[in-house]
Amino acid sequence: MQNDRIIAFVMAGGQGSRLQPLTTGRSKPSVPFGSRYRIVDFVLSNLVNSQIQTIYLLVQYKSQSLIEHVRKAWTISPLLQNQFVTVVPPQMMSGENWFQGTADAVNQNINLIEEHRPNLVAVFGADHIYRMDIRQMVEFHHRRQADVTIAALPVPLAEASSFGVIVADESGRIQAFEEKPTHPTSMPKQPDMAFASMGNYIFSADVLLQALHETQQAGETDFGQHVLPRLLRTHNLYAYDFATNVIPGVQPYETPVYWRDVGNLDAYFDAHCDVLGAEPAFDVFNPEWPIYSSSYQGPVARVLGGQIENTLLGAATMVHTGARIQNSIIRREAVIEEDVVLEDCIIMDYVRVSRGARLRRVIVDRHNIIEPGDEIGFDRARDAERFHVSPGGITVVHQGQVGYFARDIRGSGRRGYSE
Repeated sequence: MQNDRIIAFVMAGGQGSRLQPLTTGRSKPSVPFGSRYRIVDFVLSNLVNSQIQTIYLLVQYKSQSLIEHVRKAWTISPLLQNQFVTVVPPQMMSGENWFQGTADAVNQNINLIEEHRPNLVAVFGADHIYRMDIRQMVEFHHRRQADVTIAALPVPLAEASSFGVIVADESGRIQAFEEKPTHPTSMPKQPDMAFASMGNYIFSADVLLQALHETQQAGETDFGQHVLPRLLRTHNLYAYDFATNVIPGVQPYETPVYWRDVGNLDAYFDAHCDVLGAEPAFDVFNPEWPIYSSSYQGPVARVLGGQIENTLLGAATMVHTGARIQNSIIRREAVIEEDVVLEDCIIMDYVRVSRGARLRRVIVDRHNIIEPGDEIGFDRARDAERFHVSPGGITVVHQGQVGYFARDIRGSGRRGYSE
């Protein structure tokens, strides 16, 4: 990879309708995850850790929250010209349309490819929780002399109908694409598994430029539906087996190849469970492959008393005496008052859970107050009258007043800490 010139386009315009109400005021990549991250931080960290540092984040829907996060958290180095993460909204340079699909999003910014003159272009999604050393995918691309390489995740054959399936031979050479097939084709030598496309691509730049020109002429807009099937007829397309990707510092107790699509509330909640415990399926603590995020400068969490079990606490959170918290994630500047009971909950930034409240399997979005003695998560029908309840029974309290901060010493509006 030493002589490669690579630029990356990250598709960060996702509307995230299945994550409502968490995406009422923000795009899917901007949704908080864990005790301090946003979903977008995972793909950006993978790129930066893989020494790909010319990164364009293509945004579209409800992008202001994401723009602010990138501005505060992702300044790499103003002194190095080709090391940056920058946000690119629809430019409408060739018409008045917003991005009509993944290929159209890149096509509307084709001038950036021409300006940098890379030999490879990475096109990655921004919607998943995972670690990946992209250098290994690039090396595979070169070894196979591929024109396009697609990251592929082995999934059980019984689950493959939910994915775009890649049919490939033993070398990884792609033979066909199957879009959510009723009877998916299995992997070579693994009859119980199928290759699912992860939506992450490495293109040889000249091939991509020609393909985008042809796609524009044909009025087509999407990589998965249009560009890749067209290229399959004339070029060398390969599937890179994500299961072979090796990340330094991964512990023996972790899921060896962790990748989660957090596209709906239940999957989002389950992924949070994966970061909890003494031996989590996905241990976010990995100094050899860090996940970067905001440089929040507030103090550490403060626990005045109570009983806390298997819980992550964000910076500047305050837990009062008598609180009982189990299997939960509390993000920064939250206040948990006396005698509160939280079981299997996600409490986001700037939330106050007032005295005596009881919550079970609840997500509370930012800037909220849970009233004293309130009970959420115990009566599904009652919860559904006030809040959103997922098919899996997760109750979601939508975002509160943006000007509200649980640590009320910030009530003057002077913000001393970055968000």
